Amino acid sequence: MATETLTLGKALNAGLRRALEHDQKVVIMGEDVGKLGGVFRITDGLQKDFGDQRVIDTPLAESGIIGTAVGLAIRGFRPVCEIQFDGFVYPAYDQIVSQVAKMHYRSQGKVRIPMVIRIPYGGGIGAVEHHSESPEAYFAHTAGLKVVTCANPQDAYWMIQQAVASDDPIVFLEPKRRYWEKGPVDLAAPLSAAYPLHSARVARAGTDATVLAYGPMVRTCLDAAAAAAEDGRELEVVDLRTLSPLDLTAVYESVRRTGRCVVVHEAPGNLGLGAEIAARVTEECFYSLEAPVLRVTGFDTPYPASRVEEEYLPDLDRVLDAVDRAFGW
Repeated sequence: MATETLTLGKALNAGLRRALEHDQKVVIMGEDVGKLGGVFRITDGLQKDFGDQRVIDTPLAESGIIGTAVGLAIRGFRPVCEIQFDGFVYPAYDQIVSQVAKMHYRSQGKVRIPMVIRIPYGGGIGAVEHHSESPEAYFAHTAGLKVVTCANPQDAYWMIQQAVASDDPIVFLEPKRRYWEKGPVDLAAPLSAAYPLHSARVARAGTDATVLAYGPMVRTCLDAAAAAAEDGRELEVVDLRTLSPLDLTAVYESVRRTGRCVVVHEAPGNLGLGAEIAARVTEECFYSLEAPVLRVTGFDTPYPASRVEEEYLPDLDRVLDAVDRAFGW
């Protein structure tokens, strides 16, 4: 049977395996990705099957990982870099923003950088400091980078393959708190049959309000929609999937039907993706809105200690409270 039930982490592993099989120029590199299989075991077994020249254990040096990958990409390889935790990406930030994002433009299209930077991101796993960041806005703001994030095993399986096959540099954000959640994955279909990489998708249809989310918050919003249905409200949940470029076609269509919009993400609200989305929805759907576009986000503080992180993270109650406020206008 082609369809299997996999965790999101196993789906990523299967997608990376298929990418390695499909193209000999694909190489995976990062801290402990080989023998250990990565701290979350996303690359488990790949070095054993493909060798240490294609699945490479690097020194603990994020800047060195990205710098090496840039050179490989220029020479025709397709490096897939793992940044072990979100908060570890900052030593490589200069290279990602100053080199990776700009090389194609500065060379007038003569140089392509077909590389993927995998970053487990977000909270919810009880980790220590610097292990629960949400850095997506930094990268989505940077021209020349594409930024995507998966929310379920099927998307994880297809999106990682599509990202590896792309000629553009892609920051691939993986919601670490969802690594162990299971779902059906079609392992046999060709890559051409996959949902387009840079496209949003309606995760749950509804008629009363639109709830927008991505990555780890999609599951939270689906749970909120299920709870709202018990009270007679049908929430439409849209999984954005791509943060740069933003695909808001499905969003506009939904908001014009429902008249209300709530944007949800883990990252702090100040200058977050929610602010940009709220502005664009207001510009495009102003005469359809019955209430202001509302946001449910993390707070504008450094990520807290793990024992109080549940107070920081948006949850079902906070989403439903925002929906209630939207109906109060």
